[in-house]
Amino acid sequence: MFQKIKDWLNSNSINFREVHHEPTKTSEESAKARGEDLSTGGKALVLKVNKEFKLFIISASKRLDSDAVKKHFGAKKLRFANKEELLELTGLVPGSVPPFGEPIIDLELFVDNSIVNNTKIAFNAGSLTDSIIMSVEDYLELAKPNIFSFSE
Repeated sequence: MFQKIKDWLNSNSINFREVHHEPTKTSEESAKARGEDLSTGGKALVLKVNKEFKLFIISASKRLDSDAVKKHFGAKKLRFANKEELLELTGLVPGSVPPFGEPIIDLELFVDNSIVNNTKIAFNAGSLTDSIIMSVEDYLELAKPNIFSFSE
């Protein structure tokens, strides 16, 4: 996955920085390992909205506003994917999901305004030991996400 992301970024002439670090289990550990502010981290959440899984990206310094997501989709049910579902959908473990939909992950992508307001985004790129840091401007242009506010 890490190589797939790097190849995709390179083929689109995107500047990015790789950081290899000890395995990280939390957003705080990842930020420290990357030498970046927590707010720069792009936290990927795979959520089941009604009957469909979707990928949501928020700043690592924020929390999900479930009500905002439900309201946006007119959804009655909302929950996080469990480990088994995450593995089946992405081939990845919790904490390693990058903030990309197609062609990297086959899920519809939604990005919170907490990401849009930053100058750069840092994220685990398919593993708990490999991170990528890139400009938010390039990220949004390449990822082409749907954007709305769903953090608190």
